[in-house]
Amino acid sequence: MNTQNLLKKDLIALYEENGFTFNEAVTEIDFAIELLCGISPKDLILGIMPDTKDLEKLKYIVEKRVTTRQPIAQILGKTFFMGQKFEVNQNTLIPRPETELLVKTAVDIIKENNFKQVLDIGTGSGCIACMIAKLTDAQVIGTDISNDALKIALNNAMHLDLMNKAIFRKSDLFSKIRPEEKFDVIVSNPPYIPIKEKPHLQIEVREFEPAVALFTSDEDGIEFYKAIIYQAKNFLNRHGYIILEAGINQACMLKKILEDKNFSDINILKDVTGIERVIYAKI
Repeated sequence: MNTQNLLKKDLIALYEENGFTFNEAVTEIDFAIELLCGISPKDLILGIMPDTKDLEKLKYIVEKRVTTRQPIAQILGKTFFMGQKFEVNQNTLIPRPETELLVKTAVDIIKENNFKQVLDIGTGSGCIACMIAKLTDAQVIGTDISNDALKIALNNAMHLDLMNKAIFRKSDLFSKIRPEEKFDVIVSNPPYIPIKEKPHLQIEVREFEPAVALFTSDEDGIEFYKAIIYQAKNFLNRHGYIILEAGINQACMLKKILEDKNFSDINILKDVTGIERVIYAKI
């Protein structure tokens, strides 16, 4: 066995010694190798391995990961979302695979209707805004209350060459959206975890990801959805859509709110795990 494979085997053992499963270890190591070295899991199967220097760097990253429990994407400072690299840090949520359903739904609706103006509320790293801008002809305004998150979003837009298509603005929900500004689509993945749930979350989430992007103060985790839905019609064009990512067991509550506000054509989509993850409706 060559030196590279021996070191990778040692890294897997380090994960397992600290309570991770073998599959978790392999997944994170392969993820880190791809981000650090541009060597994909397929390349690894074919026997293409990083050099010893890169693997030593990887060893340091893994040691930090297993001892602190900080998410490996934060340690690396980047992650993948929908096949693209995105900068992340402790001021932004790490993009989740389930959010791809939100983006794909928005992209399909935008293309089908030839929409041009989109608002992404609570943009964080900008991953939603950037991918919608990249995959459609629409211009996307991404808003966030955090200056630090907006800096990361801007960096990601620059990296993806989207400077004129994905633009960012500091705003608490609609506070800095001008009355005359109208959008064809409003999309959002807002905070939706009730603060009472914090002790039950993985340490990676509760200790390292930004609380402002995660938690709500209400019992059901729907306070931000209400605020968005209640104001959305003031900023939507005729025949415009609202598209929201939902937490577990929240879609039915959001459907009722949308009905009460006279939205029509309400649809709920399940993610790959069967959770009702995305809800969208028409003005």
